[in-house]
Amino acid sequence: MRQRICVLGATGSIGDSTLDVVQRHPERFEVIALSAYRQMDKLSKLIQTHRPRYVAVADAAQAAAIEKQFGASGPAVSHGEQALSALARLPEVDVVVAAIVGAAGMRSTWAAARAGKRILLANKEALVSGGRFMVDTVKAGGAILLPLDSEHNAIFQCLPGDGSKTGRTLSGVRKLWLTASGGPFRTWPAERFAAITPEQAVAHPNWVMGRKISVDSATLMNKGLELIEARWLFDCMPEMLDVVVHPQSVIHSMVEYADGSFLAQLGSPDMRTPIAHALAIPERISAGVKPMDPWTLTGLTFERPDLKRFPCLQLAMQALASGHAECVALNAANEVAVEAFLERRCSFQGISQIVSDVLERVKVQPLDSLEAIEAFDAEARRIAALHFPA
Repeated sequence: MRQRICVLGATGSIGDSTLDVVQRHPERFEVIALSAYRQMDKLSKLIQTHRPRYVAVADAAQAAAIEKQFGASGPAVSHGEQALSALARLPEVDVVVAAIVGAAGMRSTWAAARAGKRILLANKEALVSGGRFMVDTVKAGGAILLPLDSEHNAIFQCLPGDGSKTGRTLSGVRKLWLTASGGPFRTWPAERFAAITPEQAVAHPNWVMGRKISVDSATLMNKGLELIEARWLFDCMPEMLDVVVHPQSVIHSMVEYADGSFLAQLGSPDMRTPIAHALAIPERISAGVKPMDPWTLTGLTFERPDLKRFPCLQLAMQALASGHAECVALNAANEVAVEAFLERRCSFQGISQIVSDVLERVKVQPLDSLEAIEAFDAEARRIAALHFPA
C-alpha cells in the first residue's frame, strides 16, 4: 500500500523537497492533503501536479479563488487555523509532514499527535514551545515522531535502535553533537554586525532555506532552538547536548558513545536526504540528491561557537537550562524580532537584545496545557512588540 501523505506548509522549502521526493516514488506515496499560507499561484501548480483531495489555506478569499479555479473536480478547500488541524486528523492520512514555520504550526502538529499519525517534524517550534506536553501527547496518541531537520535526522540515524522499526535508544550514549555551519557571518568581526542587512542574512553559504530560518542560522538561534528540540526529541538531559561549528556542512551531526566512539552522518547539504530517510524508514530510497564525492573532502574543520558574537545561542542554552516557559518566551520573542529585522525595523544585533529583554521581563509560570502555552507565547510576543511602538 502507498503511504498517504499530508504536507502542512507545502509551498515552503521543506514542502518543495518533500514533494520532490514523493514525486520520484509514485508507487510508494500518494498526496492526500496540502496546506499553504501564501504563494497561491505555487499552490495551484502543486494541486495540478499532485491532485490532493483536500487543501487548506489562510483565509476565505484564498479558498474561494482555489474553488473557482478547480471547480467541482478540484479538492475540498477549507481555511483558517482549524482547517490545518482538520487536515492533520484526516482518517485517510498516514503521514503528516509538519513544515509550517514557527509556533503557528504547533496546534496542527498537536492534532496529528493526538490522532496517532506518523509525524515527520520540520517544525522545531512544536517541540521548543510544546516541550513535555507535546512529547506526552505523541505517546498518548500512539503517534510516531521522526525528525526532518538534518541535524536531528543525522543523530537519529547514528543512535542504536530500540528493537522497533522507527524507535531509538540512548543506550551507551555519552553526548549528542549538533553541527552548525556558522552562517554567513562566521568570520565577520563584531564591529561589522551593526550594518548587516536582511539580504546578507538570508544568503546562507550552504543550505537553501526560507527567510526566517536563514536569519536564525545567521544569528545561531537556529542551533539554540535545535538544542531545545533535541532535548525533547531524544529525551535527554541538557548536559548531554553540545554544538560544534563545522563550516563545510558535510557532517550533519554526531553521536559520542561511552567507549570513545563517534558515529557521524555525512552527505551533501540537501534536505531531500533526511526527508527520504524519514519517509521510507527502515528502507532506503533515492532522494534525487547528487552523491557526495569523497575525493573532494580535503578539509573538514571544526570550531567552538563564539557566544560573544552570537549571543542568541547563549540565550537559548540558558533558556534550556532554566525551563519550559523560558523556551516558549525565547521562541516567541525571536519570531517577533526576526520579523522586525526582515522588515528593517530592527538591527541584526537587536534580535538578541529583544530576546534577552523578554526573558528578563516575562513572568515565568507553569505550562500544563496547549492553551496555557499559547497564552504565555502571546504574552512574550506582546512584550517583544513593545520595542516597536506603532
